[in-house]
Amino acid sequence: MFTGIVRERGSVASFDDGRLVIQTSVAAGIGDSVSVDGVCLTVVDGDEGHLAFDVVPETMQRVKPFAAEVNVERAVRAGDPLGGHYVQGHVDTVGRVRSVESEDEGIRVTIEAAAEIVRYCVEKGSITVDGVSLTIAELADDAFVVALVPHTLEVTTLSELEPGTLVNVEVDVLAKYVERLLPPVEPSVGRATIRT
Repeated sequence: MFTGIVRERGSVASFDDGRLVIQTSVAAGIGDSVSVDGVCLTVVDGDEGHLAFDVVPETMQRVKPFAAEVNVERAVRAGDPLGGHYVQGHVDTVGRVRSVESEDEGIRVTIEAAAEIVRYCVEKGSITVDGVSLTIAELADDAFVVALVPHTLEVTTLSELEPGTLVNVEVDVLAKYVERLLPPVEPSVGRATIRT
């Protein structure tokens, strides 16, 4: 389990034949789980400054391609502060940035996602984008908006977002459990359109 509080921006050193090697100061041993851009991966090798992971085709079919820089977070350990929200590292979909707007010292980002993903989102609820725990500011049937503060832009790769950028999206798992426990309901219609 993760919290979506990114510890560092790591660099991809290599990605060959399914073996991903990142340069990072995040400490993790063989068998440990690490979130890389929101993808839960298992450490298979490493030394001081590098961690290696085997990325299977099933994972690559469900996530965006790894960029040169990635958001890195090691799994939560007993006693660690829980600052974000419960994040599994199981990407639900690849979203696409629709727009990026300046807002005071931060930015406001609209991300397109399929209706079957947006249905799990609520305004002021949690969402994970490229491994970063964020709060949903606004919703439409096919997109959600997040507002990024300067600190988030400084310590994560989200400062590089621009229209067309692909992002890994994981919805709050609690919404899925609630849906599973409740009887089926008709989907809502007529949600407001997000300004772009």
